[in-house]
Amino acid sequence: MHLKGNPSKGLLGTTIGFFFGFAAVALYGPTAVKFREAMDLTPAMVGLLIAIPSLSGSLLRIPFGAWVDITGGKIPFMVLMILSLVGLGGVTLLLHTSYPGDMQGMYWLVLFFGFLSGCGIATFSVGIAQTSYWFPRNRQGSALGIYAGLGNLAPGIFSIILPLFLTRFGFISAYFAWFLFLLLGTVLYGLIGQNSYYFQYRRAGLSDDEARAKAHEHGQEIFPSGGVKESLLTSAAIPGTWALVILYFTTFGGFIALTAWFPTYWNEFQGFEPVKAGLLTATFSLLASLIRVNGGKAADRFGGERTILISMTMILVSAALLSFSSGIVFSILIVILLALGMGISNGAIFKLVPTYVPKAVGGASGWIGGLGAFGGFVLPPLMGEIAGKYGTEGYARGFLVFVALSLINLLIILVLIRNRKKPGSGH
Repeated sequence: MHLKGNPSKGLLGTTIGFFFGFAAVALYGPTAVKFREAMDLTPAMVGLLIAIPSLSGSLLRIPFGAWVDITGGKIPFMVLMILSLVGLGGVTLLLHTSYPGDMQGMYWLVLFFGFLSGCGIATFSVGIAQTSYWFPRNRQGSALGIYAGLGNLAPGIFSIILPLFLTRFGFISAYFAWFLFLLLGTVLYGLIGQNSYYFQYRRAGLSDDEARAKAHEHGQEIFPSGGVKESLLTSAAIPGTWALVILYFTTFGGFIALTAWFPTYWNEFQGFEPVKAGLLTATFSLLASLIRVNGGKAADRFGGERTILISMTMILVSAALLSFSSGIVFSILIVILLALGMGISNGAIFKLVPTYVPKAVGGASGWIGGLGAFGGFVLPPLMGEIAGKYGTEGYARGFLVFVALSLINLLIILVLIRNRKKPGSGH
């Protein structure tokens, strides 16, 4: 049989697909004010709207990531991209036919389309597994670093592009252009993305043992264990898994939440125009993504727990200052500190997975990646609720959510450090 693709092409396919899919994190943030005006929404309703893509984007990571072990990544990836296309196409059509005069009563429909649009975000776990199967163990780190690092840049880049497009071409045209862009990404993934050799052999009708042997001849080292359910259950029984879930909920969930929230903060609280608000949101998003690689390196050098202890303290300090700061220059500097803290933490947390859950790394990664990203859905409505209670000042007070979370996380880290030093702790 003729084998398709190679590791480089496999990585290119997943990276392109994830880049286009992950851009949905920034979907409603820059345009939230338009929906608020057209549907007369409260701050909490706006918070839910900008967060809704993160609900599907986080929770679907767990089952779709597990699906890869059965079929390879191509089918799960394409299903998620197509669902995302349906969502974005739906909201584009709704805006074309009903905006602005007939949007009253459409809130739940817009939420539904936002939920579907967020399916592209869930491609993260599919791409992680699909990429892993292409590469030998000694190249896993660099391959996954390229995949996650480049894909994570998408929300920041789109936070710049979307407001510029809105100003030039208008609200509805921006959504239609985004739909075409996502369609292009889906087609590119469909053409370039390939399952690793083992899954190609299995599809050709070879037995499991034959497929493994032949794929191994071509350099494939990692194969599905067949114990997805077992891995999820084993990792769920280990307290360390849930400690890391809570940490990742704050840092990566917080990253997603704030990428969606910052356009509203800069616009409503600081009074910035959409383009300027988008540029500052992009600064946060891009910086947090780029520094993530250094977070992993720092964890290698100084230890994951110590690295997170320092970066979580940075998050605590910056969130506390943002909650009560109104000075523009000072606020921008504090947001940069917050981005550094979140990016470093995100890089360090996954370094701890093999330490705390050595027998079920895959399952633990599923829980941490999926439930951690769930913070992107939960946190914006909470911040919106605070904004609704305090008026304009509330858009700053919303950062108190991160003050509370970082205090809880610092306590968790201190407990982890203390337990690690105990004899027989297993670390």
